[in-house]
Parts: sequence; C-alpha cells; structure tokens
Amino acid sequence: MTFEVLRDDDPRCAVLEAAGYRIVGESWAARLRDPDPARLEAAVLRAEGVTVGELGPEYADAWHALETANEKDYPYTPATHRVVQPVEELAALWTTGRVFGALDGERLVGATYISMDGETGFTSVLEGYRGRGIGQAVKAASLLALLDAGIRVFGTGGAALNGASLGANLALGYVIEERWRSYAPPDDTQA
Repeated sequence: MTFEVLRDDDPRCAVLEAAGYRIVGESWAARLRDPDPARLEAAVLRAEGVTVGELGPEYADAWHALETANEKDYPYTPATHRVVQPVEELAALWTTGRVFGALDGERLVGATYISMDGETGFTSVLEGYRGRGIGQAVKAASLLALLDAGIRVFGTGGAALNGASLGANLALGYVIEERWRSYAPPDDTQA
C-alpha cells in the first residue's frame, strides 16, 4: 500500500480527505533552541533508581537487547515506524553520533541516540521502568553533552500515539513546529 505523508497544514490534506483517503497515523517534529542547562540537569537527576551517562560501543549488545525488547512497543505510523537494526548497525551509530543510557546496576534499561548535529534518532525505555523520568533523563544528558560541544538547536519527533515521548520532550523545552498526517488510499473493497 502506498501512503501519502503530508504536513497537517498542507492544502492537499483536504483534497485527499475529500477523495476518501483515511488518516492512518499522525506524527510531529519539534525543535529545542538554546535549552536551559539547569532544566536539563534537573531532568537527569530526577530519574529514579538508575545511573545516567554516556555509553561506549561496548554497550552495543545490551543496547540491541533493549531495542529488541521494546520493538513491539514502538507505535506504528507510516512516517515513524521503527525496526530494530542488527547489532552491527547499532554499533556503527557510534561513528555518527553519541549514545546515552540509564543503568540499573549493570542492566541497560533506557537509551537514546543523538547525531552530532543534534537530531535525536530514537529513545527507548524498558517496560517496567517507564514513567520514572528515565527517557527524559537520557535525552537531557545527550542534550547537555552536545551543548558542551557547541550545538544550540536540537530536533526530535515521533508518533502522536506516543504521548509519553511527546510529554517528555515538551518538559525539556521542545516546541512542536510541524505535525504530519499519514494517509492511506480509499479501500477498494468498500466500493
């Protein structure tokens, strides 16, 4: 099936809807400009019962296990679908960005990847650890590190279905700049 993905303010949305296209997913994109370091530091400290910090490539297998455990929980939309990469591809991300994680003892329970230009690729928290500020904490740690490297504008996005992700990003100061709709063509079997 071919999907159409358009910004929600695109006039073609009305045309597609009038033609019987169905919205099958919504997503958002947000920016954070010149974040407040004190706000970010407070988010790192609020994470309950974990140690938050930057991870090295020796965590590739643990990161892959975390992502594999969470794959079923990633919301699906045509614009935001996430498939867990093989461990070798995850390990290669250390060449293009940085990885931050949350450890409960030796167990990796949360992680985020951020590119060197400030775009978050994805953030993941293990079921059972959600709702404790861990996703927000690892993301805040990544932002602080890139602030120290001189980056001042950050980007992120996600599926509208994932309210926890959206709330965590808004709490860090991100502002939604774009909303997107994914459309599926009319169902021919209804004719």
